[in-house]
Amino acid sequence: MALFNGASLRPSSWKFTRSLRFRLTLSYVVFFAILLSSLGILFRQALVTLLDRQTRALLEEEWAAVNGYLRIERRRQHYWYYDPTDLEEAAIVERLRRYFLLADTEGAVMEASSGYRVLGVDKPEEIRAAIRSQKEEWKIRYDSNDEPYLVRAGILHDDRRRQYFMAIALPLTENHRTIEAFTLNYSVLLPAMILASSLLGWFLAGRALRPLNQVSRTAQRISGSSLDVRMAPRGAGDELDRLIEAFNHMMERLTAAFEQVRQFSTDVSHELRTPLTAIRGQLEVAVFTAKTPEQYREAVLNALEDVERLSQIVKALLLLSRSESGQLALQKIAVDLSPLVQDVVDQFQIPAEAARLQLTAELPRECPIQADRIQIERLVSNLLSNAVKYTPAGGRVCVRLSPEDGQARLEVEDTGLGIPASDLPHIFDRFYRVQSADLSPERGLGLGLSFVAWIAKAHGGTVGVTSEPGRGSCFTVRLPVGNPEAPAPEAAAGPA
Repeated sequence: MALFNGASLRPSSWKFTRSLRFRLTLSYVVFFAILLSSLGILFRQALVTLLDRQTRALLEEEWAAVNGYLRIERRRQHYWYYDPTDLEEAAIVERLRRYFLLADTEGAVMEASSGYRVLGVDKPEEIRAAIRSQKEEWKIRYDSNDEPYLVRAGILHDDRRRQYFMAIALPLTENHRTIEAFTLNYSVLLPAMILASSLLGWFLAGRALRPLNQVSRTAQRISGSSLDVRMAPRGAGDELDRLIEAFNHMMERLTAAFEQVRQFSTDVSHELRTPLTAIRGQLEVAVFTAKTPEQYREAVLNALEDVERLSQIVKALLLLSRSESGQLALQKIAVDLSPLVQDVVDQFQIPAEAARLQLTAELPRECPIQADRIQIERLVSNLLSNAVKYTPAGGRVCVRLSPEDGQARLEVEDTGLGIPASDLPHIFDRFYRVQSADLSPERGLGLGLSFVAWIAKAHGGTVGVTSEPGRGSCFTVRLPVGNPEAPAPEAAAGPA
């Protein structure tokens, strides 16, 4: 039973420690702990330096005071010059002599206080070495109780410039107690400050993540029937506001994508149902009413025409699927656009004449580029197909090709129905169709211009359009000349 309870608690504990709030708080606490510990070490070192500097300054003052009170008249004869009846002077001299040593140049001790003897009187060879060096010495010594003392030793001169060795000392006990008290107090306060920072960090992290939790709750409410969910900006202009703005833009794109998919499903159902219904009706008529081979033949031919229409629809959907999955790789070769565009224009002459349209081409002698010939043919064919389909009888369609600033510029201009300004930003979207302009009995799936945009982008080019309802449209494609570093082929995901 105990094992079962432990196992049941692990997921919630793991979930808690993996939460963003916990990790932010932990990072804040670790940073604050390192900062406080570093500050404590720096403050302690600063305190040690300050106390050491003060002790050395005090010893320098004591050294100067000794020079003022000590008199050496003859060799190895000295006395302290002060007024014994002056209590203040007497106290000063008594303090100076508490840790005091005086020796001659041979190392013979002339005076050594009982306090200094506890620290250990310098050996004669050490005294002679110090006199030879002519330098002051600072050292730490310990008494019998391991209490530290700072010793200042150096050369003292009498009135006749004779040299003597002198050393004075001050106890460091109070300094060490001050440092220990600071260390102890800071060690006690440090956990309390870390605990307080943990609580503060937990509160601040929760407050900072509140908009993220709101985004999470909003995202959980999203479904196919609630894509209109939006979040109100906080007005702070910070990263969270940018996240909320990105979330709202994402929802707008999702709404548009779902609407496109819904419309696409409706269109596909209609487009597939129409030829299938026609095929079934024609075959049923042939089975039940045809009596001669000619009647059977006519019914089969009509059914084959609808099968071809159905095949073209499936082929377009398959091609779109391959482009979306990145399976449609470009095979770039040296291509002369002039004869290629001329061939496609020639293929559309018969449909144009049937629709009573004037189809012309203005092409240079040559316009070489590096491109996938099949895809470029599809691009030109899709543009011409739309132009012929949506241009009324008596109109004209003109194709122009020219080199321009290291690019090949292709224009397909018509005098057709035109495109409303509200539809222009969306005409290169997948499955998008301009309803007001679609007066042709041959309704498409809205994939042609999407393929145009994808092909242009895959070749490192661009495609744009200018249009005015009732006066026609002009599609302009720019393709780089040579062999540019084009982006990897991908689905035509939006406007070019």
